[in-house]
Amino acid sequence: MPVLGPAALLLSFDIDADAIDEHDRWHTHEHLPERLGIPGFLRGTRWVATAGAPRYLVIYEVQSLLTLTSEAYRARLDAPSPWTQRVMPHYRGMVRGLCTVLGSHGHGLGGSAALVRYAAPEDAAQARALLRWLLDDVLPPLPARAGLGSAHLLQGAQVAAMTNEQRIRGADRGVDAAIVITGYDGEAVAARARALCAPDGLPGRGAQEVTWSTYRTAYTLTSAEMGLSPPGPGATPTGAAAVGADPSAAPE
Repeated sequence: MPVLGPAALLLSFDIDADAIDEHDRWHTHEHLPERLGIPGFLRGTRWVATAGAPRYLVIYEVQSLLTLTSEAYRARLDAPSPWTQRVMPHYRGMVRGLCTVLGSHGHGLGGSAALVRYAAPEDAAQARALLRWLLDDVLPPLPARAGLGSAHLLQGAQVAAMTNEQRIRGADRGVDAAIVITGYDGEAVAARARALCAPDGLPGRGAQEVTWSTYRTAYTLTSAEMGLSPPGPGATPTGAAAVGADPSAAPE
């Protein structure tokens, strides 16, 4: 399975234009290392929009949903560093989903991605039929198409609790369902997203609030790159990069 765990944290958001440079330095040099130092966080990737909105898509692949409600993760969320406190007020429209990975096909991580979001049909039978169509007919063959490499279906599984980070930036909205397609050809990735969102795609099968946007990879980091041991019950991170750095020490 290309997704490194059975669960994922999906975030999409905008940043005030005058804070983009600082956000990207902070996210690269402090925030991703901080998150990947938490037991159960396996890989984090930041994407930047090439078409559509919002500007940023961030996906954390984790060991289980329990990782996203763990004491170690909650401690970080409730004790943001000085640099985090400086950046958080510039966030706009945060959507944050604690998701189960329902389907994951292909290998590797492409440099281009499409994010397709939708809400399931209200009718239970129609919702089940939509899910089966995606898992049986749509996603499995996508990675073999020219220009593509992987396709994943994520479903919101838990409501994120209020934290001190949220209090700084404003309450987050949740995720119902999302499809992430990655590949090496941006046009091919975008074409698949358009097809899914066409009238005979997701909308024709009862999906609501269907939207799509495309992204390029900006930065990715894994716990293995940081020299961390495989996470497990009671695991403690070792070799993690320093976090909570003074903003004045950030690279210019």
